[in-house]
Amino acid sequence: MSEQPKTASDTTAEEVAQPEVAEAEVVEGEVAAAEEAAEAPTVEELQARLAEVEKALAEADLRAQAEVQNMRRRAERDVANARKFALEKFASDVVSVADTLERALTQLPADDESLTAAREGTELTLKVLLDVFKRHHIERIDPVDEAFNPEHHEAMAMVPMPGKAPNTVIEVLEKGYVLNDRLLRPARVVVAKGE
Repeated sequence: MSEQPKTASDTTAEEVAQPEVAEAEVVEGEVAAAEEAAEAPTVEELQARLAEVEKALAEADLRAQAEVQNMRRRAERDVANARKFALEKFASDVVSVADTLERALTQLPADDESLTAAREGTELTLKVLLDVFKRHHIERIDPVDEAFNPEHHEAMAMVPMPGKAPNTVIEVLEKGYVLNDRLLRPARVVVAKGE
């Protein structure tokens, strides 16, 4: 069967509706494009957004630089403290040697000539040790007749003492030591008590 050309009377309702649908799609596309254009930011809005982003980026960069500076300072301070207090544990152990030498001197009578060499040797050893302490910034705390300082002194007893002001150190039982202004060991003291 050969197809015959269609005549106007042969046109179906579907074929008639197609141009109307096409026109409706074109109109809808124009409306969508108009809506997109209305929603699209203007050049001024884009410039304002760009300025905000640049400002936020500059603030973030400034914060990052400040944080790097803070980290550098902390690291420098930690290194300085490590150098300054590297001897702390060793120094804490060595101060007991000075205590022992001082106790030995109290046990060697000055009037006994047979012990003169031992006394002089012990005094010399203590002097050398104290010189080493000084070179390494280890200072002694010997607070006799000074006011009691709870940061550097440990009160072992309080004794009423006429003629002494209250809270005055009247006796040092064990000397204290400080390394670079950091307390190694407090001085153990007897303090005058108020009447």
